[in-house]
Amino acid sequence: MQRSKFLVGIVGGATAVLAIGGVGTYLLSGTESTSELDEHTTVTVGGHKALAGDIVAGRAQSKYHPLPWVGDKVSAVTCPSGLKAVAGATITCTGKNNDGKNVDIPVTVVKATSDSVTWKFER
Repeated sequence: MQRSKFLVGIVGGATAVLAIGGVGTYLLSGTESTSELDEHTTVTVGGHKALAGDIVAGRAQSKYHPLPWVGDKVSAVTCPSGLKAVAGATITCTGKNNDGKNVDIPVTVVKATSDSVTWKFER
């Protein structure tokens, strides 16, 4: 009887640890970001407010490889222009992986307001 309770406790504890780890990985590996449009982050692209390319590049690089088991590590991420604050707008940023090969990072605006832009990238 004691042994069976011990086994149930171990299995239950392991399941809880795995569940918490899974939720943590999901939360940290998100590719969506909301950025404020202010005097420090806003540029103009084609007559539209846009999020500065260096802001998009920095955030994408930091979120691309948040945990060792999620995504590849990239460095030197750059974006060709700002990201228009218009839903559906896209740009493709580029970075380098550990082998020095180019990695394309497609970026899309999910939602835009006059004060912020919500965007996501693909791994």
